[in-house]
Amino acid sequence: MNKELSINRIIKDLKADLRQFPDKRTGKNTQFELEEAGMAAFSVFFTQCASFLEYQREMQTTKGHSNVQSLFELENIPSDNQIRNLLDPVSPENLEPTYQRIFLSLDRAGVLDRFRSYANYLLIAMDGTEYFSSQSIHCENCNHRILNNGKTSYFHSVITPVIVQAGNGHVISLEPEFILPQDGQEKQDCEIRAGQRWLEKHGSFYAKRGAILLGDDLYSRQPFCQNVIEKGFHFILVCKPDSHVMLYETVDFLAANGVLSTKSERKWNGKQGEIWTYRYANQLPLRGDEAAMNVNWCEITISCEDTGVQIYKNAWITDFNLSDTTVQAIVRDGRARWKVENENNNVLKTKGYHLEHNFGHGNQYLASLLLSFNLLAFLFHTILDLVDERYQAIRQALGKRRTFFQDLEALLRYFSFKTWEDVLEFMFNGLELNSG
Repeated sequence: MNKELSINRIIKDLKADLRQFPDKRTGKNTQFELEEAGMAAFSVFFTQCASFLEYQREMQTTKGHSNVQSLFELENIPSDNQIRNLLDPVSPENLEPTYQRIFLSLDRAGVLDRFRSYANYLLIAMDGTEYFSSQSIHCENCNHRILNNGKTSYFHSVITPVIVQAGNGHVISLEPEFILPQDGQEKQDCEIRAGQRWLEKHGSFYAKRGAILLGDDLYSRQPFCQNVIEKGFHFILVCKPDSHVMLYETVDFLAANGVLSTKSERKWNGKQGEIWTYRYANQLPLRGDEAAMNVNWCEITISCEDTGVQIYKNAWITDFNLSDTTVQAIVRDGRARWKVENENNNVLKTKGYHLEHNFGHGNQYLASLLLSFNLLAFLFHTILDLVDERYQAIRQALGKRRTFFQDLEALLRYFSFKTWEDVLEFMFNGLELNSG
């Protein structure tokens, strides 16, 4: 296992990052440092145990030491209210260096090579999701909507970019970008503007490493596509007929005149035969004015071989040239976009991370900072699943993520461990995985 990505090392490095949190407190009321509040909050998300700190306070009282001290290097445990109050003024942007450092560590360790796709590029899928909603609790960073009953619903939402790959069950989390009111802007913030901010802040860093941006139909508009190109990215973006009328008029014209490129193949899905039909064309206007940029367009239709019933259909625009030898790979990678929903947002909401739970709202940044800690916890678990053979074996033996978190909660409540290596070794041996 790469030492740079060991669980003890990445937690130690995170603590060093938390030490850089800006402390705006004045006076002498500094019983706890911000890094202590930050690490205490992170420990809850890493263990996915809402009562973790309570258990550790009890262990400290009865045994004179606790797992939060040894495993998270936290000598003093702030109360829940102290954690919330201390962290509320801290912007989640302060955690962004952590993501880039981890990305570089994964790159040096060769882990990212396993995620390379078409033309050896990394696929970065972008999508927005809500993580808080209330009709009563709100802060200055909330967006809002008026419901049919006339009441106001306040909510927080975020873009959660991840590295994906077709056929790969893992996703690698990157820096989130929060959808929240912007200074000097009268309109409410939205997903596409947040996506543009993410490009401005982080696009050049990832583009230098070779990256393709994936997104749904919301992103396949000319201003965003131009920003993507300017930052050095390539793109494969979903493109629907009702939002790209001019482009599809051109497609229909080419098809009617028999000059739209087409390729078909038969595939067996294990139960029945399928016919995969690709259509594509290069250098089509994205919109209907003289300033329209040209894009390349492709579509796939999957039908049952026996009945002809359509199983799946979708289309994309891209800046990659399309041909009979490239269209299959472009479509494959374009379809990988769904992983940001199914294997990232859905996992975070339904598989133990409780993304939509209100862990603390605050008046400034608390809700978004806690969300960032939750995403980091998911990233740390992913790293372990990619580089630590014992963790892989434990997760495979236990099956569901929830089972792993439940077992971890019980162990850390009743037993004390010196290092995370000891925790994993205890679980590995307890499951008798050595005997395999």
